[in-house]
Amino acid sequence: MPSLPMGDLQVSPNAFGSVLFCHGSGSDHHSPRNRAVAQVLRRAGLATWLLDLRRASDHCELEALLAAIDAIDETPSLAGKPVGLFGASSGAAIALQGAAARPARIATVVSRGGRPDLAGACLEQVRCPVLLMVGALDLQVLELNRRAAAQLHCPYRVVLLEGAGHLFEQAGALEAVAELSRQWFVQLMCRTNPQSAAKALSL
Repeated sequence: MPSLPMGDLQVSPNAFGSVLFCHGSGSDHHSPRNRAVAQVLRRAGLATWLLDLRRASDHCELEALLAAIDAIDETPSLAGKPVGLFGASSGAAIALQGAAARPARIATVVSRGGRPDLAGACLEQVRCPVLLMVGALDLQVLELNRRAAAQLHCPYRVVLLEGAGHLFEQAGALEAVAELSRQWFVQLMCRTNPQSAAKALSL
């Protein structure tokens, strides 16, 4: 059994689910942007686990993520509750691959400025609803997201954040990401049927 990745797991009182964060290349679980989003999610009643996939020593990042997903059900306060994945940059591909590998366990995937195209053939195997958030100024990544979305066989939504670039450094951009993520995770993970919830969101 692969060892668990390092990271920061924080469980809100009476959490109704958990969100695992997959960072991009060159980052880790200390990412200030991911931490800002995680704080908003915890206030909404979700546990958050900011994974440090770079430190997965003897196995690949995907295997480390899968080990973390499986470990959620060994955590008494979270066992059996919905699990969502949040991926940034190249971490979005890892999150989508994880969703494809654990279709019965993952309720939804959210991507911030992600590279879902790097998930390859796994895109067609994802069954949960997917939210792809892209800065409107990040033209190259926007095109890659649109191409990747066309390969999905699940409910999805591509959201452009006006005035935002790849790192969402512009005023209000990261706050918008956090709020959209909160709404998405809460609506999908509070319901027993993610597919029905996705239809309710007019995907």
